[in-house]
Amino acid sequence: MDMDKAGESAESRFSALLVAAAKLPGVRIDRAAYLRTALRRHCTEEDIRRATEETPASAGIPLDVLDRVANESIRYETAKVSAISAATGLPGLLAMPATVPADLAQYVGHMLRVAQKLAYLYSWPDLFSGEEDLDDATKSVLTLFFGVMFGTQSANVAVGKVAEAMAKQVAKTLPKKALTKGVVYPVVKKIAQHLGVSMTKQTFAKSVSKAVPVVGAVVSGGFTFATFLPMSRRLKTHLSGLEIAEPAECGQVIVGEVVQGEEVSAATGVKIPRQGRDWRIGRRRKEVEGKRPSEPGPVL
Repeated sequence: MDMDKAGESAESRFSALLVAAAKLPGVRIDRAAYLRTALRRHCTEEDIRRATEETPASAGIPLDVLDRVANESIRYETAKVSAISAATGLPGLLAMPATVPADLAQYVGHMLRVAQKLAYLYSWPDLFSGEEDLDDATKSVLTLFFGVMFGTQSANVAVGKVAEAMAKQVAKTLPKKALTKGVVYPVVKKIAQHLGVSMTKQTFAKSVSKAVPVVGAVVSGGFTFATFLPMSRRLKTHLSGLEIAEPAECGQVIVGEVVQGEEVSAATGVKIPRQGRDWRIGRRRKEVEGKRPSEPGPVL
């Protein structure tokens, strides 16, 4: 009975922290605005339009391009959260009661920011409906993303199931039933309990690191960098490997060659101009063997 109460307490602590962090200024990412800005240096205007109106996968944007953009976003969020963490460590012991809760909230806020960015790059739908409060489906999927970041295997499996459900339904929204009532929901509750305990331990570790002024800033910033970066990369690796992240069939690829400024229609074999962009071999594109360059190969 005591174990059940402890689990419920940990779950409620994590839920309250997640909700509070989501309300912080600048935490919620505008999906369309982010994709336009992030893809501007890598894609054509037409591809960006399709990526924002549909998904990057539907636009046929190669995974190697998305990976580069994802790495840029991870580096940016890691640097930002580490700098803020270091700043909260400057006052030392006397300011700990105020700085530690604030540091944890902004840490979770940046976890939310990087989770949204990675989700949008790898073709997940908008996670926020514009409402002030988090709905249950969004809260559940964010909990699963955090579980992946913390290395929880059950979260990896659950995120895969949610992605499969969206792929089958060709849905542009989260599968709310699966996330709030279906087989995934009990997993969400267990992960929330685990995260509540893990973050309590992390808060204690941060409290110790901030005890000495100035030195605490260095230790706190370093601690944040050492945890945030691998967690973000873990989520990126998992989301990029899901089926919904795979680029749509959109052109001809011959191994070792570049198809300059055109794609080949899968239905007609007709060459279609690609507004001057070169299609290079992506790390997950299907290889074509035994084909002459003049022959239409299989689609991407």
